[in-house]
Amino acid sequence: MTTTQSPQIDSVGDVLARVRDLLPLIKQHSADNERERRVDPAVIEALRDAGAFRLAAPRRHGGLEAGLTSMLELSALIAEADGGTSWVTTLSNIQSWSTCMYPRQTVDEIYADGPDKILCGVVSPGGTARKVDGGYRVTGQWPYASASLHAEWMGGGVWVLDDDGDEEDQAMILLPRSDVRVEDTWYVAGMRASGSNTIVAEDVFVPDHRLISMLPVMSGTYMADHPDSAFYRSAFGPMLVLVLVGPQLGLGRAALDLAVTKAATKTLAYTNIERQAESVAFQLLIADAATKIDTAHLHAYRATADVQRYAEQNVYPDFAARARMRADSAVALRSINSAINTLLDASGAGSFAEVNAMQRIWRDSNVGARHAVMLPQVSMETYGKALLGQRDHITAII
Repeated sequence: MTTTQSPQIDSVGDVLARVRDLLPLIKQHSADNERERRVDPAVIEALRDAGAFRLAAPRRHGGLEAGLTSMLELSALIAEADGGTSWVTTLSNIQSWSTCMYPRQTVDEIYADGPDKILCGVVSPGGTARKVDGGYRVTGQWPYASASLHAEWMGGGVWVLDDDGDEEDQAMILLPRSDVRVEDTWYVAGMRASGSNTIVAEDVFVPDHRLISMLPVMSGTYMADHPDSAFYRSAFGPMLVLVLVGPQLGLGRAALDLAVTKAATKTLAYTNIERQAESVAFQLLIADAATKIDTAHLHAYRATADVQRYAEQNVYPDFAARARMRADSAVALRSINSAINTLLDASGAGSFAEVNAMQRIWRDSNVGARHAVMLPQVSMETYGKALLGQRDHITAII
């Protein structure tokens, strides 16, 4: 969809207030979203009208350039109502941020009609690009493209091949929806509404300005291209990893709220305790879960504050700093997953009934936490190497 007139939204506060008002609508559609394996169009358009997709868009086109902390706040808020809807919003916004690393001509092309564009993208090189006059011929398949069912532009990683067919560079490209097709491949246990299907491009022409090398992106040299925007100077690896923590924070809060609310009226089965809230064992479990959720927030927001501080100082964080940011994401993820498991222990087998939102929260959180970009084991190994002075990196996304 092309937006020709943007609503009057001047700040992140405006967006958060509007989205907060939408939570009942989002929650109302959450079960249907999962069943249909896509976010209802009415929810998408309501979020678009609220400004949810403009957080990372450039100011010169009406965007907010809001910062990573605000992106987490928005994602967490939406996830309180539905994890899949939050995931779509989150992945669109981080693709919007990375899109602004392209030349100005590219950014102006995408946002010519306003800031409320929905985008999707996959960084890993699922395709190839061969140089031709004026651009490249691209063929590829990119699975796990969250927000693919709603996106107007698609991003994908490619290997740039020389005349002999050898890889000479790793790059990212941008394609309009009209140049690709979306294969329905996302049949999974959780995050079913995210529409993380497979994008397919077959011998598509991509002009020069819609391909950028990954070398300056991974090394941080792109920072010099954004003297007026700290947001676009943010470190690439930490941005990609930490933004995915946002939905988890909201899922943890939703699970805790659900357990606490039901505890006021639900009995503790096979005991003489009439209300779960009166059980010392239940109280201990709730307190344990709540503190784990707090731990996740503390680590997540410490890391986002670090990302923003370095960007504002126009300094690319060194390996040790970036590794700690990844470690913070790992602690946040593990804490949320553990908290939700604890809340399931507290709430009992009834939590797994299909009509109970708790089981959907549990599945969404666990599937989301296993996104390859943010695997806790990779993050912790990376941090351990940094602490021990090792430089044998196992991932470029640091």
